[in-house]
Amino acid sequence: MVVSQPSFRQARWDEPIIFELGAPGRRGHIPPRPEPEVVEAVGPIEDLLPEELVRKEPPRLPEMSEPEVVRHFVRLSQMNYCPDVGLYPLGSCTMKYNPKICDLVASTDQVRWAHPYQDERTVQGLLAILYELKKWLAEITGTHEVSLLPAAGAHGEFLGCLIIRAYHKRKGQLVERREMIVPDSAHGTNPASAAMAGFKVITIPSGPDGCVDVEALKAAVSKRTAGLMLTNPNTLGIFESKIKEIAEIIHDAGGLLYYDGANLNAILGKSRPGDMGFDIVHINIHKTFGTPHGGGGPGSGPIGVVEELEPFLPVPRIEYDGERYCLNWDKPLAVAKIRAFLGNVAVLVRAYAYILALGPEGLKEAAEVSVLNSNYLLKKLASLEGIEVPYGPDRPRKHEFVVSLKPLERSTGVRALNVAKRLLDHGYHAPTIYFPPIVDEAFMVEPTESFGVEDLDGFAEAMRAILEEARAEPEKVLKAPYNTAVGRVDEVRASHPKTMVLSWRMLKEREGLSRA
Repeated sequence: MVVSQPSFRQARWDEPIIFELGAPGRRGHIPPRPEPEVVEAVGPIEDLLPEELVRKEPPRLPEMSEPEVVRHFVRLSQMNYCPDVGLYPLGSCTMKYNPKICDLVASTDQVRWAHPYQDERTVQGLLAILYELKKWLAEITGTHEVSLLPAAGAHGEFLGCLIIRAYHKRKGQLVERREMIVPDSAHGTNPASAAMAGFKVITIPSGPDGCVDVEALKAAVSKRTAGLMLTNPNTLGIFESKIKEIAEIIHDAGGLLYYDGANLNAILGKSRPGDMGFDIVHINIHKTFGTPHGGGGPGSGPIGVVEELEPFLPVPRIEYDGERYCLNWDKPLAVAKIRAFLGNVAVLVRAYAYILALGPEGLKEAAEVSVLNSNYLLKKLASLEGIEVPYGPDRPRKHEFVVSLKPLERSTGVRALNVAKRLLDHGYHAPTIYFPPIVDEAFMVEPTESFGVEDLDGFAEAMRAILEEARAEPEKVLKAPYNTAVGRVDEVRASHPKTMVLSWRMLKEREGLSRA
């Protein structure tokens, strides 16, 4: 049965900021006071605090009853959209469903209440989980050793670039090798990470097949080449069939090959970046292994390396001596500490539970279904008037695909942005738009393996209805959305530093300035 949701309505609560709710004197919970014998033994609790940490005035906190707090956050949740609500086809971001068993495991007391400064002898179970997880990730990616420390994919990229830098410095070649090659279809964080690590970014074009132009790569490679940053399949959802040749070109020139793990979901159990010739691999734990990451987090971007690069991984390293797990800080070639403590542990534990639940065959099936869903939906959309498929329409895609809405814009004036906003009225999160920039009016979709054929058919039906509407009533699509908690916004103004208000303190400062 085709499932469409033309009657979708997102909750539109006129919800104040929590500081504007409640009234003085209201309490949802009153913490117990210490027993008299405790006070008698140690004195007033307040006296135990160092004087420099004692506030002169109590903090301004909302004063609310428990029902008021609950209502506030439930209303906010009803104004939100997430994979628990419906299809979230955000291309190249892999917003899949997070199994509740993963949340359950990550919220156990042994994980939730573990303190980062605890003696390692008291967290042996947690260290065992992290140690086993990094071994699994090394096997999945075909690398020798993995660091779990990076907090997100871009953080892993930056670490990878620092390792490339350290490798060439160790060989006495850093002064000469200052160029990082990046395809024009790459994720935007790739050139940013390379530049932050001190490299000059060299962009090479894609060929007519959507893959790396090998001749252009050969022309760009030189003794100045530090490495190449690449994802496979690429951001068009196309597998780089010449990856072995690409690896040889880079390695013959003395460079290193870096794998952007954003698209790892497409190849789980089917192929491994290490076997393709990649020297460094980052893994988007929060994409591939089941933790949705909307709103800027939570994220985790472990990085795996070949044996030659293992000495450069950051500290601390989790090791096992046959009797207990420990943290090894004695790594003189480590590039940096990169992050406090042991990484985003709750996200890592979720990934451990996800991998343990699925097993090798389950991970392989996840990749297969994600590719099947992608190609099924691509065929549906490619048949609609107003859509064209660039870079070989008959070539199968992997976990994601990119179509162009340029024909629709030419005939109606309705752009990819407008179609994306109108989709919200049908109860679907918008796909990625205008990326990669090598496709005009790009519309990038990744359905993942989490959603069934009914969801895919419903999405395709919503797209068909919107495209027909664009031809009949373009103004209606141009002004969408209508059924969401927030109506159409000015994207430029909304993201401008002078408009953004990120905290209660900023809001009060702005209000004070406006009154002045």
